[in-house]
Amino acid sequence: MIKLYENGAYLLNGLELVEDNADAAAVLASKLGSAPSKEEASKNTMAYGILEKHNTSGNMDNLKIKFDKMTSHDITFVGIIQTARASGLQEFPIPYVLTNCHNSLCAVGGTINEDDHMFGLSCAKKFGGVYVPPHQAVIHQYAREMLAECGAMILGSDSHTRYGALGTMAIGEGGGELAKQLLKKTYDVARPGVIAIYLDGEVAKGVGPQDVALAIIGATFGCGYVKNKVMEFVGPGVDKLSADFRIGIDVMTTETTCLSSIWKTDEKVKEWYDIHGRSEAYKEMAPGAVAYYDGVCYVDLSQIKPMIAMPFHPSNTYTIEELNANLMDILEDCEKRALVSLDGKVDFTLKDKVRDGRLYVEQGIIAGCAGGGFENICAAADILKGKSIGADEFTLSVYPASTPIYMELAKNGMLAELIGTGAIVKTAFCGPCFGAGDTPANNAFSIRHSTRNFPNREGSKVQNGQISSVALMDARSIAATAANKGYLTAATDMDVEYTGPKYFFDSSIYEKRVYNGVGKADPSVEIKFGPNIKDWPEMVPLTDNLLLKVASVINDPVTTTDELIPSGETSSYRSNPLGLAEFTLSRKDPLYVGRAKAIQAVEKVREAGECMGKAYPEMKEVMHAIKDKFEGVCGKNTGVGSTIFAVKPGDGSAREQAASCQKVLGGWANIAKEYATKRYRSNLINWGMLPFVMEQDFAFDNDDYVFIPGIKDAVKNKDEVIKAYVVNKDFAELELKLGELTDDERQIIMDGCLINYYKFN
Repeated sequence: MIKLYENGAYLLNGLELVEDNADAAAVLASKLGSAPSKEEASKNTMAYGILEKHNTSGNMDNLKIKFDKMTSHDITFVGIIQTARASGLQEFPIPYVLTNCHNSLCAVGGTINEDDHMFGLSCAKKFGGVYVPPHQAVIHQYAREMLAECGAMILGSDSHTRYGALGTMAIGEGGGELAKQLLKKTYDVARPGVIAIYLDGEVAKGVGPQDVALAIIGATFGCGYVKNKVMEFVGPGVDKLSADFRIGIDVMTTETTCLSSIWKTDEKVKEWYDIHGRSEAYKEMAPGAVAYYDGVCYVDLSQIKPMIAMPFHPSNTYTIEELNANLMDILEDCEKRALVSLDGKVDFTLKDKVRDGRLYVEQGIIAGCAGGGFENICAAADILKGKSIGADEFTLSVYPASTPIYMELAKNGMLAELIGTGAIVKTAFCGPCFGAGDTPANNAFSIRHSTRNFPNREGSKVQNGQISSVALMDARSIAATAANKGYLTAATDMDVEYTGPKYFFDSSIYEKRVYNGVGKADPSVEIKFGPNIKDWPEMVPLTDNLLLKVASVINDPVTTTDELIPSGETSSYRSNPLGLAEFTLSRKDPLYVGRAKAIQAVEKVREAGECMGKAYPEMKEVMHAIKDKFEGVCGKNTGVGSTIFAVKPGDGSAREQAASCQKVLGGWANIAKEYATKRYRSNLINWGMLPFVMEQDFAFDNDDYVFIPGIKDAVKNKDEVIKAYVVNKDFAELELKLGELTDDERQIIMDGCLINYYKFN
């Protein structure tokens, strides 16, 4: 089904793979007459060409990218614009779209959410942007319909910013990286490796894009095969897939931890642009005659079966056939994994979902940027035609990804088909994906065509004794399950006539409701501030030495951004740095905030020039012990703050608040074995936090004191290894590393945060 090459490979004429092994030169010579160098052949990937076009550094090994367009939603754009305003923003220099698809319900926090929307509208007018009102479109569908173009690059403040199927290289990052673009700066990154995702064969009837995506995620995530690389989709199998199908695979590439994605384009993509009234945005894209890839993920589409990603990660994949055949064993394995994810804080079981030997689920959701596409919903309607979802616990909700899709479903009758089954069809909204809508009942099991199934992301709260769980599936198999009234069923087990209706895009709703101020900035417009919209607090530069107190120790194999700062109702406070910070690690380590605030109070005393030891006797003992071993250390040159230790933090969302909330609470660093994603590490850096990596094993405890002498000089001088000492454990010596940092990133850390960097430089 899927094979990962051990080596790189050459792709000849977009079809033939030649693995880079001992025989490669001879094989290439026999086919081409000579063997091109890897260096030259690597320039023939689509990714290289796009990156070269957008790079401003003149050095393709160290890129400085300027994007063509940007997009954000309503739990990120306030913080981004506030950061840029504090750094001197006058006007949006490129088209910047502000969608309102996350806090659309305005159901939590009083006026907070709608206040954020009005902030966005006023900023679109003042700075010259695009404002998409609530319920019109989810962020990524609007970007596909109105922003994507072949050969372009788009930056978004959402991790699922992926438009590669439409020929656009898109990257999801934290807000700091968007603020840089607003200030006419660059996105700095070492040139990423490029992995060929070679699609062969043709999918079987009933298999959908989520099935293909989950199979790829299951094969690549655990081994990090495409981590921080570009996934380039090639091969004859691409030609057999519709544009909508490709989009459904593409959006899920984020779950592999890749940096971005790009696909070859063809007549089907051209037709997609034609349908959307933007024919000029299309151009044919393909790798050169001989292209070199750093690896290959070979996918035989004909062997893909309906898939399910069981709790609590998109990579925890099985075929539905395999799950049904080994039901109790797999459910028991999932329960064992949950003991780690949930820290044993609640009783969790899946085996009680088995009824008469079959798995019963209580909820189905088809939604958002992954599931809410036209073809997915039409296929689901075909499966459910003339049937009922039943009158028991099982419910089905469908969220078209945009109002134009909703309108076409109404016009072609599919909307009526779905409603007639008992399904509920709702407006464009990302809520189910991050716990702000359709939260299941306690102990319920939900199957979803959405992007993630992390613990508690569906809205339950472990700290309140609640737990429900989500499995990811394709819309087709969700519909098949709904047709069987909640009993898990693969779509390939259903005899269905798929009608495949043609899509007609009606842009009139956008023309009537979307504010487009690109090129029309009006400095006279007053920004509308609700009472919850607060400025970022002042942050001090890095001191000569640093004393860190460990405020949380997380030994899970992977820590998600949802665990670092929960989604759901906390989204309403994303415009209030201090208010949001109260939720930091609340579902993973509820005592973290108190510990962080306690050490932050010591730092406040230090910044005021007062004696820390007088106010906090424990600190007096710690500082005396340090002064006895390190000459010249004092309160004036030694900052005090908190850190967390986590094995592999930062999987999942691009939300910068996973880092900024720690900073607001006095965090100075993370210590990790590795970082799950580039974007989380970038978020730490942009908030002036040290992204330490430690190779050695050390058993940290909460309230350990870690002293790092000469840290400022170490950052400035690019020291590869930085010595640190655990004061309360006989000064146990640690070796910390910061990894690759650009000169700008080093200066951001020394200045204390991105805002200070622009203020001071």
